[in-house]
Amino acid sequence: MATPTRDTILDAALGVFAERGFHGASMPVLAEAAGVGSGTPYRHFESKEALVNALYRRTKDALMGALLVDFPFDATEREQFRVFFFRLVGFFREHPDAFDFLELHHHQPYLTADNLELERRALAPVLAFFEHGRRARVTRAMAPEALLAIVWGVFSGLFKAWRLGHLTATDELWAQAEASAWDAIRRPDPDHPTIREGEP
Repeated sequence: MATPTRDTILDAALGVFAERGFHGASMPVLAEAAGVGSGTPYRHFESKEALVNALYRRTKDALMGALLVDFPFDATEREQFRVFFFRLVGFFREHPDAFDFLELHHHQPYLTADNLELERRALAPVLAFFEHGRRARVTRAMAPEALLAIVWGVFSGLFKAWRLGHLTATDELWAQAEASAWDAIRRPDPDHPTIREGEP
């Protein structure tokens, strides 16, 4: 059971790690951001590595909960994709520092084996969706990892542009982005092809 002080430190650390990265964030800086004494973080985390791993697990668990709890697995592939994409958008619009943090820290050498395994488990249902779509001839005949990379590229590119102030990410823009992402991965209708398709 997390204590209020532990949660306070993790909350503050999210912004610090997102802005400065792992190597730019010292424990005194993290303590100052949390409004606690310089030695207080060590009462809850034995090292900066332990702190960033605890934060990674908490952030990844929160993301996967937002994406998958009560997910409509019985819906069509198109509807499942729509729900997944807009849940992704909703979570990171509410927690933008979580996006920066996860982008900077996934697969880093200071993550524990448990957290690397958590990343693998988190991706498993998403990759399974794309594999099912490929077998059902709904999505393109590409590796699930490639389809996920295409969708993530659409989302993360727009999200980063919004974070940098290059565009205003309105609900209408996200709706257009979702439709564009789906068009990029869906298998074209053979009766109405929009591009030359080399898929079986």
